Amino acid sequence: MDKLSDKLNLRNDFPETTYEEWKKVVEKDLKGAPFGKKLITKTYEEINLSPIYTQEDLDKIKTEEAFPGFYNYIRGSNAGGYHTCKWNIAQELSYASAEELNVALRHDLERGQYVIYFTPDKATLKSNDPDNSSKVDVGMGGTSLVNISDLSIALKNIELNKYSVYINAGFSVLPLMSMLIAYAKEYKIDTKNLKGKITTDPIAYSLENGTLPVDFKTAFDEMASALKWCIDNKSGIKTIGINGLPYINSGASSVQELGYVMSTAVEFINQMLSRGFKIDDIAPYFHLNLGIGTFYFMEVAKLRAARILWAKIIQAYGGIKESEKISIHAKSSNYNQTKYDIYVNMLRNTTQAFSAIVGGADSISTYPFDSTLGAPDEFSRRIARNTQIILNEESHLGHVIDPAGGSYYIESLTVEVAKRSWELFQSVEKDGRMLKSVEKGIPQSAIKKVAGQKKSDIAKRKSILVGNNAYANMTEDKPVAKDSKQNEFFKKRVENIKKYRSEKRKSSFAELSGLSGTELMNSVIDAFAGGATIGEVSRSLHGRKKSIEIPALDIHRASEMFEELRDASFAYKEKNGHFPKVFLSTIGPLKQHKARADFARGFFETGGFDVIYEKGFNTPAEAVSAAAASGAKIIVICSTDDTYPELVPAIAGGIKSKAADAVIILAGYPKEQIEEHKKSGVDDFIFTGADAYALLKKLIDKLNQTSGVQK
Repeated sequence: MDKLSDKLNLRNDFPETTYEEWKKVVEKDLKGAPFGKKLITKTYEEINLSPIYTQEDLDKIKTEEAFPGFYNYIRGSNAGGYHTCKWNIAQELSYASAEELNVALRHDLERGQYVIYFTPDKATLKSNDPDNSSKVDVGMGGTSLVNISDLSIALKNIELNKYSVYINAGFSVLPLMSMLIAYAKEYKIDTKNLKGKITTDPIAYSLENGTLPVDFKTAFDEMASALKWCIDNKSGIKTIGINGLPYINSGASSVQELGYVMSTAVEFINQMLSRGFKIDDIAPYFHLNLGIGTFYFMEVAKLRAARILWAKIIQAYGGIKESEKISIHAKSSNYNQTKYDIYVNMLRNTTQAFSAIVGGADSISTYPFDSTLGAPDEFSRRIARNTQIILNEESHLGHVIDPAGGSYYIESLTVEVAKRSWELFQSVEKDGRMLKSVEKGIPQSAIKKVAGQKKSDIAKRKSILVGNNAYANMTEDKPVAKDSKQNEFFKKRVENIKKYRSEKRKSSFAELSGLSGTELMNSVIDAFAGGATIGEVSRSLHGRKKSIEIPALDIHRASEMFEELRDASFAYKEKNGHFPKVFLSTIGPLKQHKARADFARGFFETGGFDVIYEKGFNTPAEAVSAAAASGAKIIVICSTDDTYPELVPAIAGGIKSKAADAVIILAGYPKEQIEEHKKSGVDDFIFTGADAYALLKKLIDKLNQTSGVQK
């Protein structure tokens, strides 16, 4: 037996095929169908994805000339990649009480979490005390923090200078950072050793909430005061975090998220420069907070493109090389999380974390799989945390510097995302920059358009949400939101703050409204150290300043419409003792009806319908008799286009004669036969591309109305 030679040269045995030769073969296989229509994929970013990429694509964009740690940072800000600096596992913890937050923090920090990461509740983000807040704001979305006593409880027995601290601070960094510094000083912690990120983005806050508690000038003044304090005190806390999550969570494309984030960054830079700062003084205190979706390659490209654009912006301002580097925190998007079949969220979170790592994020957080039902438990937090640990320690993703580097596809996509995001950024600049664009509602309208396209594709099942608009799990119980005991918590917090005010020494601190810069920050720190509450500080800071209104983004989850259908089907079951029934009138042998019957079952189960799927009937009379006996109000005829002209009149007519209110649906859409089938009694049609949501909603609403189910 001949041995293989030591050197194997496949080029000698397999001739090289050019792109043009490959395309000719493909066009032949397409049998006349347009190449562009069949094999070119257009994304929501208006990017055309080719079916194949080659070295020629790389030669056009010259990304191979870039190196990790060097301009334009497409391959990462750090020359050693994750070899020299691993990404931070930064799982966000959102519990209403400081006590719960402390328990979760201490537990998770001992088990792989690298960061103290929490979000205050809505009341705190508005700088309101609980007794001066709406009940729904207290404990909503995060932790109720009124003063350093609350912060002391939240951080009890945690070495603050051992970990990075991440806080979502809403529209102003000043109150929460001052509270943190006051806490550190009280416990003799050197504030120069504190490090972390406090995300403050008044533009994103206003878009998310439709309002800003103060005017933008005040918000930027407070941003500048905190920044000045950080510069003077050489703080390791990054205080200006541009937040992309409201965009992606309202259905924006990756280009829109990145373009508006960069426009916001330039707005913030200009606001700070106009207040006397220099670009290289402020750049180190910026960071990006980007959402991560489920389109794996697009998300990888987005993170890589973000570094390109930031470097380009800083270069335009004349910044030094170090200022061209930007820290990126990546967080899984709530837009893709679902409340039905919630365990699929684990898979979504895994791909999102994977793309964030390959894209070179500096820190990552993913949602616990049950976050759509309320505060996570220890198990779901562990799964979310361990996802990143496994990707690092078992999948070894941290062992390769820029694993996407050199990929024909990803490199090309990165450059295209950067190009289109830059074009959007330039468009915003022409419209008067980000602040004016937001006030005019321009980004909101653009995002609404893309979100509408996504919604349409989900409704038509062109875009798949596993467990929701496809592959529904009909054996699961109705998801039940966890009882947050919000009423009890609100009452307790109001009582606590009133008791605190009555027992503490009267707060005496200087009027804050006329101060600025480091002087203002130090005064706010002293106020918290003296026992002031966040509401008292806010009133002294803002006085009678009025809030402003901004057209809000429509933040939602993609699966909500199909969850609405499933909820309605459970409501029907509670009233009638069973789910709404759909009978499949399958005619002929298996090969004649199976394909469309399987499609019909999957179609109706996404709406929570109980699909009765029996073997094929030999005659229309048998099918009519079985349909009548099933008690179903909806009957779907399943066969082939060739047999429909003969079968449909007999089946539809027979069923209508027994139950005039029955809804007859045909599986398929034979265009030449449509009108005749309608005359025979067919009420609707299901097919690939049909608006599943619209039809299912119409059917379930009709059934619930007939049954007396209250909406």
